Amino acid sequence: MSSLAVLHASQLITLSGPARARVGKELGNLAIIPDGGLLAADGKIARVGKSSEIEKFCQRDTKVIDARRCVVLPGFVDAHTHLVFAGSRLEDFESRARGESYEQIAKRGGGIQTTVQATRAATDADLLVLAKKRARWFLQHGTTTIEAKSGYGLAVDDELKILQVIRRVGAETPLETVPTFLGAHAFPPEFRDNHAGYISLIIDKMLPAIGREKLAEYCDVFCEQNYFDVDDSRRVLTAAKRHGLKLRMHVDQLTNGGGAQLAAELRAITADHLEQTGAGGISALAKAGVQPVLLPGSVYALGSKKYPDARRMIDAGLAVVLATDFNPGSSPSPSMPMMLSLAVTQMRMSPAEAIAAATINAAVSLNRADEIGSLEVGKRANFAVYECDDYRELAYWFGFSPVRDVFVRGERLSS
Repeated sequence: MSSLAVLHASQLITLSGPARARVGKELGNLAIIPDGGLLAADGKIARVGKSSEIEKFCQRDTKVIDARRCVVLPGFVDAHTHLVFAGSRLEDFESRARGESYEQIAKRGGGIQTTVQATRAATDADLLVLAKKRARWFLQHGTTTIEAKSGYGLAVDDELKILQVIRRVGAETPLETVPTFLGAHAFPPEFRDNHAGYISLIIDKMLPAIGREKLAEYCDVFCEQNYFDVDDSRRVLTAAKRHGLKLRMHVDQLTNGGGAQLAAELRAITADHLEQTGAGGISALAKAGVQPVLLPGSVYALGSKKYPDARRMIDAGLAVVLATDFNPGSSPSPSMPMMLSLAVTQMRMSPAEAIAAATINAAVSLNRADEIGSLEVGKRANFAVYECDDYRELAYWFGFSPVRDVFVRGERLSS
């Protein structure tokens, strides 16, 4: 396989550094190489440095990419998405514009239940076509790896169907997928008055099947008022551990109900959302080493004003992650550059902190930091070339994709 060289980037954002998540002041250190370049071979990065140094190792058959007046960045790692679903939530979207809240829409049968109905009715083939289309959207915005959750089936066969589609997307497209089981997303209509019965279905039927077929790496739960309370969540996640699944959690999105403390108690890998989390919850996460995954796209799309307290979390030493929460109801966007903009303008993160949170810290949260998340020798040659001179422009310009080229394992993707 011939080698690939990227030369003369205005800024090569390497994020090289300690082999762990970045915290505190480290979060703002992008390890930038001006007039930078890299050499890739066999899908991995072979050399990183000044272009003048990289040029010395180029062979006659090396394919050279000129990145003048461009920023080169590791592929974004989106650590919270809901990739596989059918239908849309346009009615909910319009209802919120008329003043209805997320909770009001859910109580009258909209929200997640609308997507569950459409997803259950879709075939595996239907869902795969839709998911592959969305995979292209992520890649077009510079994202090369995503975590993808189930949670729109809420029945044994339908949850398995979604996880199988997630696996196929990872195998059949350039987008790497990391599967998470989210059967505890909501109570399905047939268990509306029998919550204990649905939790038993998750524990006794869904988790064993997922464990046997190795369809997921993580288990998630929507720990929230009117969904799964702290005790419900503890039962599901404790059972998930017995089947070898690592833990992620939706917590404190709509109310401060103790979800952050539960994530700390169970030593979850991540606690996601955290819009309502106070000082006590942040302190508990910091003591337990749980990574917060912040999702400003859902705050924006729901028309809320309450963003997670990113600055307090960073000051507490937490290894903050930034993700899209791509889903049909509360964050219909695959654009990590848009999330960078929201992180800077609404959560007062610096552009550098936001980039580190969406790359190396996200990779750590998915247990893939030895493969992706930074541009270092031995890691996958997953990166994007952006039409800008300065990395801060990625958050400064918004509403369009500044991506010029995307490379996965050293191969340039067609637009």
